[in-house]
Amino acid sequence: MDFYARLDELKQRVAAAKSAAEAAAAESREQLRQRIDQTQADLDQAAKDAQQRADQAAAGARSQWAQIKADAAAKRDDIKAKIDKRSRQLDADVAAEDADWAEMAAADAFDLAEWAIDNAGLAVLDAIDARAFADECAKAAGSS
Repeated sequence: MDFYARLDELKQRVAAAKSAAEAAAAESREQLRQRIDQTQADLDQAAKDAQQRADQAAAGARSQWAQIKADAAAKRDDIKAKIDKRSRQLDADVAAEDADWAEMAAADAFDLAEWAIDNAGLAVLDAIDARAFADECAKAAGSS
C-alpha cells in the first residue's frame, strides 16, 4: 500500500473542504443548499461504495470501518433533517440556538476527523513496522 499517496489524498481532501467552506461563506442560502445537497449525494455514494467493499471483505477492521461510515451516514441524515427543519423555522432565537448546535456538531466532526487521522497515522506506522518485521523474518528464514 502506498501510504504516502493516501496521506497526500487526505491533504488534498482537507484543502478541498477548506476551499468549499470559504466559497460557501459567500454564497446565498439557495447556493449553499445546492452545495449541501451535492455534498450529501457524494457522501452517500461514498458510504455505499464503502459498504460494498466492506461486504466483500471478510471481517475485522473493515467491518468496523463500515460501521463507522454507516454511523457517519446516519449523522449526515440527521444534519440534513436539521437543515430542512431550519428552513421552516422563523423564530430568531430558535434559529440562533440551532446555529449553536450546528457549530458544536461541526466541532465534534473536527474532533472525529482529528482522531481518525491520528489513528490512521498510527496504523500506517504499525503497517510499516509489520512489513519491516516480515521482511526481517523472510531474510532470516532465507539465510538459515
